[in-house]
Amino acid sequence: MKAIFDEENRLQRLLDVEAALAMAQAKVGNVKQEHADIVKKTASVKYVKLSRVQEVDARINHEVTAVIRVLSEQCGESGKCVHMGATSNDILDTAAALQLKDALSIVEKDLSQLKHTLAEKAKENRDTIMIGRTHGQYALPITFGLKVANYALEMHRHEERLRECKQRVLVGKMSGAVGTGAGFGDKAIEIEEEVMKQLELGVEEGPTQIVARDRYVELMAVIANIATSVEKFATEIRNLQRGEIGEVSELFDDAVQVGSSTMAHKRNPVTAENVCGLARIVRGFMTPAMESAVLWHERDLTNSSAERVFITHSFILADDILAKTEKMFRSLVINKERMLANLERAGSVIMAESVMMALVAKGMARQEAHELTRKCSMDVYKKCEDFKSYLMQEESVTSLLSEEELDASLNPRSYLGSSGRTVDRIVGIVL
Repeated sequence: MKAIFDEENRLQRLLDVEAALAMAQAKVGNVKQEHADIVKKTASVKYVKLSRVQEVDARINHEVTAVIRVLSEQCGESGKCVHMGATSNDILDTAAALQLKDALSIVEKDLSQLKHTLAEKAKENRDTIMIGRTHGQYALPITFGLKVANYALEMHRHEERLRECKQRVLVGKMSGAVGTGAGFGDKAIEIEEEVMKQLELGVEEGPTQIVARDRYVELMAVIANIATSVEKFATEIRNLQRGEIGEVSELFDDAVQVGSSTMAHKRNPVTAENVCGLARIVRGFMTPAMESAVLWHERDLTNSSAERVFITHSFILADDILAKTEKMFRSLVINKERMLANLERAGSVIMAESVMMALVAKGMARQEAHELTRKCSMDVYKKCEDFKSYLMQEESVTSLLSEEELDASLNPRSYLGSSGRTVDRIVGIVL
């Protein structure tokens, strides 16, 4: 990912656009084909050295003109057809689209790998029962497979979002200083279409001096959304690794890994914490991305410097945190015994809904059943006694449910609903 955005590769992409422009100009008859062929052959960092471009740029303080001058001097007589009719952002924005195309292909691979790892974990733990929590409190029994399957489906949706936005994001322009294409003459539309065809990009149908920045805002929103998801997953691992929960943990190399410089016993969720911190930086780039879409008239330059930071850093960080999250889940240590112990520690009171539904099935009004089980639950919390004992004292319960039926409704494994089938359905969707 870093290689995509390094200075030499960026220069090569600028040269690729200049080469495509020269070839398009030749196709419509504006320049001789032999000149365009020389430009195309010469438009390489093999001939147009980054050091030379930087030297010229330092003198004239204009990057694209520096590229044009160095390319032209390397092309000899054919240099006269370099950059004909174009403005700097025709080259810059189109080259950026080429970089984004390469970067998105890496992010798509990252998403696919993480999705598959999560789906495999879900399959392996389809029936691994644990306590579900809402508001940080005991809720109802769930399975670890269901939890992780939902994460896999979330990654699947991100893949769809990326596919959908690519057609709007991966576009270039070749329409001159204010979007009219006047510098290209009466073949402006044909030249632009030919350039983008060569580069396998879409066309900015409504250009100004630049590609419309709502496209970049959409892209950054998808990247920020992905970062938010992986932070959510990592936060769950951090919570479940807490000492008092201990249901899962990051793989820790006991032989050599150090958890603390002073507390030798520590085994910290360092990868999950790293992911959370970096995800927040990615999301933080949403503000400059949106601000960079607000420009004067046909454009100003306030977007340029910001984009060089938030686009490159967002993609590099997104690649990093996706890879780290995939590795974390692939090697995740799952403590099924602790899950069962925590489920038991939660007590049978967590089955209040199950009892309520059993009573309703036997004819009790739903609100009456809810109030009865609520009252018994509150008594359990006050006196730390068994939920069943309070229920058995209620004639309205014993008159409808036998002890065997009550025990069945208090069994966590009997109240997992369609969680297994849901896991199967999600795995079928994502794999």
